[in-house]
Amino acid sequence: MRPIILDVEGYQLTATEQEYLAHPLVAGVILFTRNYDNILQLKELVQQIRLYAKKDIIISVDHEGGRVQRFREGFTELPSCGSLVAHSSSMQEALALAKASAFVMASELLACDIDLSFAPVLDINGISDVIKERSFSEDKAQVSQLASAYIEGMKQAGMSSTGKHFPGHGSVKADSHIALPVDNRSFEQIFDHDMQPFSELIKANKLDAIMPSHVVYSQCDSLPCGFSEYWLQKILKQQLGFTGAIISDDISMHGASFVGNHLSRAKEAIHAGCDLILACNDTPAAMSILEGLQVSNKCNEDLISSLFADKSKLSLPLQANKVWIDNRRLLLDFNESL
Repeated sequence: MRPIILDVEGYQLTATEQEYLAHPLVAGVILFTRNYDNILQLKELVQQIRLYAKKDIIISVDHEGGRVQRFREGFTELPSCGSLVAHSSSMQEALALAKASAFVMASELLACDIDLSFAPVLDINGISDVIKERSFSEDKAQVSQLASAYIEGMKQAGMSSTGKHFPGHGSVKADSHIALPVDNRSFEQIFDHDMQPFSELIKANKLDAIMPSHVVYSQCDSLPCGFSEYWLQKILKQQLGFTGAIISDDISMHGASFVGNHLSRAKEAIHAGCDLILACNDTPAAMSILEGLQVSNKCNEDLISSLFADKSKLSLPLQANKVWIDNRRLLLDFNESL
């Protein structure tokens, strides 16, 4: 089993990074804005990562649109998911925009040999400080519809989907990057509201991966969802029947801190049911995981392989791809109307 997704510091790999990418526990890399200067540099960095990993590796990024778009110059400006229905004349137009946005996002990343954007956000827009316009809507049915169209756009380009942040982050105000949010509602309230987009998309077999939240749902379990066997085993796998990859949110976030140090967090997340662990923005802590984590011989290679981009679906170069040109124009026209 190789469960760890790490980050890298800059535009090129350091000698230390070249070495640890080949570690047998490393499954992938997540990129950030600090890793991007221009498209040529990004392609060269990705090529370096694949070379020094010496194995198939997932290269990922958070590239949802709106304020969460890591690469800007040279990439299409993606609208926030929340703007799609809010500024459309009809639901039909919003659905077309959701699919177009996802196709453009995925195709531009795949053109740089990046496998995965952790999307879509399935949280329902409520009181959360960190979700807000990252959510498609305040209405659970609209979230399900728009996310379904968004996933269709991702898959049309050849990218797998990751629904986040299970079972829903929109109904707690605190930001789990800097605090430990606690949701005191009953399971019935959470299931009937926040969990519905997850439940419906799992039933429709549209989600390849799910990212759990670093939120404590105190009426259900004392642990944040990403460290909770109750949520990941009993609810997600057994009750909802999810069989895809479970990818932890970044275990360096404050919402994971009370579980212990980074090694303890990685162990507990895997024990709870996470297949892949994001360990970002703290290189010494990530190294402590690689040095100290003991995993079972359980193989997760099939789950890792399921998240690689399907490069056979996308016609390159994009400048000659009529589907990309048409969808990009739709987004540019929409952006101009905002």
